[in-house]
Amino acid sequence: MFEIRPLTQINLDDLTRIASGYTADSKYVVHYHDSVTHTAFELVLTKLDQPYVKAYDHFDAATAQRYGEILASGYSFGAFDGEQLVGLLIAEPQSWNNSVVVCEFHVAETHRRRGIGRRLMEGVAAQATQTGLRIIVCETQTTNTPAIQAYRKLGFRLEGVDISYYTNNDYPDGEVAVFMKRRLDNLENSA
Repeated sequence: MFEIRPLTQINLDDLTRIASGYTADSKYVVHYHDSVTHTAFELVLTKLDQPYVKAYDHFDAATAQRYGEILASGYSFGAFDGEQLVGLLIAEPQSWNNSVVVCEFHVAETHRRRGIGRRLMEGVAAQATQTGLRIIVCETQTTNTPAIQAYRKLGFRLEGVDISYYTNNDYPDGEVAVFMKRRLDNLENSA
């Protein structure tokens, strides 16, 4: 059995253990057209000949320190199996647009498909709704179809595409950033 509770500290070992990467058998191919009179993005889910494997290697002491500072805002949650961290959601509120931006959202491979991700996301949704925030924003890649599918099941929809978010060579053949958003039910939304 696992317990969801506010995440008050994170260490580099836990972060790298839980946020290891992903494997996908499909990706969204981006078609982009831009002219003076017409701009269009189309994303087409396409089966891959070989699985796409992504190993995360961007975590360092500075990242762990920054995430430690974000935890103080109160929008981050951990899933614990006993005292072992097995899932995490690190999120930061943005007051200028009343949103909460998810920086990291992962469940350890050993604990997936048990509802942990849903409970983590519901924790941040409840906290954000209680404090009057209007939307949760998650960023992922067109190659991370497992994440996109999971976000959709959690009430998100794809609302943004950025063809140069990571590098100047993201489009057309690299990882293109997509932004998934979930509107929250609170007083602002019902007015």
